[in-house]
Amino acid sequence: MRQLYKYNRRMRTPFLLFLLAGILLLAACDTPAPPARTGPRPAAGQAPDFSLPDIDGREFRLRDQQGKTTLIVFSTTWCSTCRSEIPYFKELYARLQPKGLVMVSIDILESRDKVSRFAAQYQLPYRTLLDETGQVSEAFGVRGVPSLAIIGPDGVLACMPCRNPEETLASLMGKL
Repeated sequence: MRQLYKYNRRMRTPFLLFLLAGILLLAACDTPAPPARTGPRPAAGQAPDFSLPDIDGREFRLRDQQGKTTLIVFSTTWCSTCRSEIPYFKELYARLQPKGLVMVSIDILESRDKVSRFAAQYQLPYRTLLDETGQVSEAFGVRGVPSLAIIGPDGVLACMPCRNPEETLASLMGKL
């Protein structure tokens, strides 16, 4: 019986240390809730309005695109899937921009210099916007990249996230 007591006592210390480490790890990973949205909420179905600078310093305003179909690609420079989809987005832009499509890429939480080098390296033909604070991607509910949003000419969010953008674009713009 005495040997069993010594064994349990020896095992208790590592277990308690392991348990304490787990609790501390969970406490360290606890992140605060995102700040509450400020400003008026968009009407049901309406895309959140925003204004962001592009890599050249020019301002892009979503409300200025009223009457046009707009495709937004949320991405980052470090995302390998984002990079692999660039040829598809370039082809889509070349095909649909003459038909009135407005297409922008919104880069999330990265510096202007880094994003400018990335856009030049990949020769992006569409405007690249900077969401340096992450507020726009948060307003759209982006949970991963790449993520697509399509906004109809009436300002209504047609899809987010968009799994099949060509189908949605065809329904908004006619035969592609």
